[in-house]
Amino acid sequence: MASTQTMTPHPTPTRSARRVTPLFALLLIGLISCQPQSTPLSTRQHVRIADRTFTLELALDPQARFRGLSDRKEIAPDGGMLFVFPVPQKMGFVMRRCLVPIDILFLDGGGRIVSTHAMQLEPYDTPEDKLTVYNSGYPAQFAIEIRGGTLGTLGLRNGDKIDLPLGALKDRAR
Repeated sequence: MASTQTMTPHPTPTRSARRVTPLFALLLIGLISCQPQSTPLSTRQHVRIADRTFTLELALDPQARFRGLSDRKEIAPDGGMLFVFPVPQKMGFVMRRCLVPIDILFLDGGGRIVSTHAMQLEPYDTPEDKLTVYNSGYPAQFAIEIRGGTLGTLGLRNGDKIDLPLGALKDRAR
């Protein structure tokens, strides 16, 4: 069976419409090229701690911060997680469903270390209210978790500054 198509005639543009069309196209191209190009936001941040560079996953929202490094079978020697909070606050972290030891650094809003801990493994199914809480002691806006046993090799002290893109990270925290 043959198909039939109905053809709609295209009107012939007037002389003035032909002059406007190229001008309109140039304006449209100009507007498009002036728009900021959207690039996906990175989910990792390279951070120099002492004399080593770490590639840290970002935890920017409540769900990611709650999940943290739970259920991870390993943490790369140069890996870990950077937790970013919207405002500085006293905070505490636990080893919820963690399978490997973790070291933690709490940083204030300026990137200075306010406290560190070598967090110890707890039984996987430990109830939330029975988990050891590792406190920041002072208001912190960032926390960095790295492979357990790494903290002792870095020679860090409270007050040391970790260079972070503070403004960009704070802007992304929810």
